[in-house]
Amino acid sequence: MKSRILLLLAAMPFFAAAQTPAKNYHIKSPDGKIDVSINAGATINWSVKYGETDVITPSNVSLVLGNGAVLGLNAVVKSDKTSSKDEYFNTPIYKRDKVHDNYNQLILKFNGDYGIIFRAYNDGVAYRFTTEFKETITLKDEEANFNFAADNQAYLPFVNDFRAKDKWNTSYEAHYDTVNVSAVKKDTLAFLPVLVKINDNIKAAILEADIEDYPGMYLTNGKGNSLHGTFAPFPLDQTAGGYANMNYIVTRRAEYMAKTNGTRSYPWRAVVISTEDKQLADNDMVQKLASPSRVADQSWIKPGKVAWDWWNDWNITGVDFKAGINVPTYKYYIDFAAANKLEYIIIDEGWSKDTDLNQVNPDINIEELVAYGKERNVGIILWASWFATMQQTDAVFDKYEKIGVKGFKIDFIDRDDQFAVGSLYDIAQKAANHHLLVDYHGMYKPSGLQRTFPNILNFEGVKGLENMKWGVNNQPGYDVSIPYIRMLAGPLDYTPGGMRNANKAAFRAINGNPMTQGTRAHQLAMYTIFEAPLQMLADNPSTYKKEQESTDYIASVPTTFDETVALDGKVGEFVSIARRKGTTWYAGAMTNWDDREITIDLSFLGEGSYKAVLFSDGVNADRNGTDYVRKEVTLTSKDKLTVKLASGGGWAARFEKVN
Repeated sequence: MKSRILLLLAAMPFFAAAQTPAKNYHIKSPDGKIDVSINAGATINWSVKYGETDVITPSNVSLVLGNGAVLGLNAVVKSDKTSSKDEYFNTPIYKRDKVHDNYNQLILKFNGDYGIIFRAYNDGVAYRFTTEFKETITLKDEEANFNFAADNQAYLPFVNDFRAKDKWNTSYEAHYDTVNVSAVKKDTLAFLPVLVKINDNIKAAILEADIEDYPGMYLTNGKGNSLHGTFAPFPLDQTAGGYANMNYIVTRRAEYMAKTNGTRSYPWRAVVISTEDKQLADNDMVQKLASPSRVADQSWIKPGKVAWDWWNDWNITGVDFKAGINVPTYKYYIDFAAANKLEYIIIDEGWSKDTDLNQVNPDINIEELVAYGKERNVGIILWASWFATMQQTDAVFDKYEKIGVKGFKIDFIDRDDQFAVGSLYDIAQKAANHHLLVDYHGMYKPSGLQRTFPNILNFEGVKGLENMKWGVNNQPGYDVSIPYIRMLAGPLDYTPGGMRNANKAAFRAINGNPMTQGTRAHQLAMYTIFEAPLQMLADNPSTYKKEQESTDYIASVPTTFDETVALDGKVGEFVSIARRKGTTWYAGAMTNWDDREITIDLSFLGEGSYKAVLFSDGVNADRNGTDYVRKEVTLTSKDKLTVKLASGGGWAARFEKVN
């Protein structure tokens, strides 16, 4: 009798599943090219086709609650509703002044007080869970699978530098490993965005957006040709630690990933689909999925360029004072910024105690520097660790707003568990309340927070120029990968502008007087190609003064634009992009270590003639990366330019309308 009961109990899930009739749904993109299929029954799965090509094959999704309930098993559809949207919204601090938000949507609601929203855009698809529980809930896991029809090649940035023995504590900085999906090793973590090559033409980028009060998603190996979402458990115990005791280290994590409101929407899981690589270099998916701005008055938010101290190690010359973290040095930086019409300087690490922003270095006088900068129309941004900012947010923001500081560059975050994400939303809101800009430089990737709080101008989450101080391999190849992958998520704090430029053989890692891999024109092109509303000039003012032609060009390039056009490119090989501000166009191109010849079609220019200032690799740039040629010519939209890019090379241009 006992064995019969056990057999019956074991069979009950099967009978329950069999009693749940499966229902199938479809939504297509507005242009009809993308088809999303949803099957709801014993499980909920979704799949995606582009034309006749499988992009995502049936992939299960669910939410696992702390009490063991699984939202997504034996799903009974209570209602279904379709809708469409076709409108524009303004984006004043972005790569274009407005975004076209055009999609078809399906909302499924299930017995059990939960639902899923699916959207199909012309450039991709997205879905998110919703719940309608009255009480706070615990989430143990989320099942997010991305299954592929074949063993596709993927570009994966793996976590490879976790700190304090916590694999969820990382810098979000890694070059891309190119591996087949099935070859992803067990227990490895890749952070988003991730790019998958579906066939010779089609690529799919996996993203997330709107992750408020929730941990960020990583991808690891799934079953077969699959990538599987995984999430940092909730931190139970935390303490100061890590580098210079500036990190907030997790010493114990829970067996669940989040506790959250029972009635809410969950993060978007999105797949951007491209048929040409250049489409990836100009995509608005995260912006479209992010929550709208919560900052009603944005008039005080001023993007711009920044003279920065840390990368160049305060290594100024030709002055009559000892350079370092002191008032005379920063007045020199302010004078340089004023002379070149840069909006800000950053006072980086060392102006205060790393863990206490009220303990100011006796060689620094913030009030004096703010007043000096104000007289010259240059704002001051202060560096701060995330740990110190969290301990003193209200008092510090109030104090430095009253002094006249314009914002904070917040460093050493290195996490995106639920606690960390919640903290960043809280800091952003409080900064906005005090009219302070935020640069989340500290090893954190964007996911739409920049639209919700437009006072957040930059995020790091990129293996930027600072890595040249200690040396990495193949930085030019990485430089022409991130516009197609990392930049899909949002702006990046790469900190370009190095003036000591070298080829492979000549490059050396030098901390105090750093070099860059690739050519001068490669660095200049970054100011157009890399999105950063708060864009750094990483080298020192003394060097920029000796390279005034390059400095003048850098200073002329805006940091936000009215229009963007991706011209050409291929992931990991080269990229070319044009952007417009008013009637002036800016364009840039970069290559990996392979020299190449490309054609720049100027059809993006409007009617009339344009005075063009062109920076190209010099004939000897392959030997000496500082070799460049500056030329002025008059051009129209009917012209095409043949551009020769040296190894690690680049090209940069400004087109000013003359009639």
